[in-house]
Amino acid sequence: MLLHGLTATRRYVVMGSRLLGRRGCRVVAYDARGHGESAPAPTVDAYEYADLAADLRAVLDRLEIERAVLVGSSMGAATALAFALEAPQRVAAIVQATPAYPGEPEDDPAKGAEWKALADGLERSGVDGFMEAFEPRVEDRWRDSVLRLTRQRLERHRNPQAVASALRVVPRSVPFEGLDALERVEAPTLVVGSRDEADPDHPLAVAESYVERLPDAELAVEEPGRAPLAWRGAQLSRTIADFLERKFPEFAGHRPT
Repeated sequence: MLLHGLTATRRYVVMGSRLLGRRGCRVVAYDARGHGESAPAPTVDAYEYADLAADLRAVLDRLEIERAVLVGSSMGAATALAFALEAPQRVAAIVQATPAYPGEPEDDPAKGAEWKALADGLERSGVDGFMEAFEPRVEDRWRDSVLRLTRQRLERHRNPQAVASALRVVPRSVPFEGLDALERVEAPTLVVGSRDEADPDHPLAVAESYVERLPDAELAVEEPGRAPLAWRGAQLSRTIADFLERKFPEFAGHRPT
């Protein structure tokens, strides 16, 4: 089950890679409420993690999936953990790609002002308004790639106003209280970090703190100087598949021939 990040769509988890399917997985991806092709939330404030976790449960129920591997990116990573803490019996394993939630809601006024400016720009002038307000804090060699990918994913939304509403709610939402809550997660977990020079909004320190607290976790991160692993769909998918084969030997026996 693929769960994307804030302002992204279902394509932006494994970046369109089909490797997991070729390795024997049934892959399900959906657009979070208000994103991509999905309808807006019933009210402008209904983008809390409790709402997103409830949507995940609804998708699993609709497809009659009793247990799944949850592969979440950023917002999707926090949604996966919120659901795993609520319904551990329905989670076989978890992949946390570039987690950003540090265990408590965002309270930095400057960061809050940035989220507000992005939401205001999107509401006012759509994608162009968002991009005018967006200033990536990355090394110069990554800047053009970040700007291009950001515009590409924003252009995939049917309801930009709904995405703006999500921008106002999600950063202040609480998927779980404190990092100590991670000690209750039962499922084996792969944490995919990214180095701060390319992706400072998803600090590597957060990924490392997750691995320290999760009972059964391992960390994957790109080599210094490389593009983040989470940006490279085929390599990320291969890393996930290898993790699943280590944790579930029977999975390796079901590879298509």
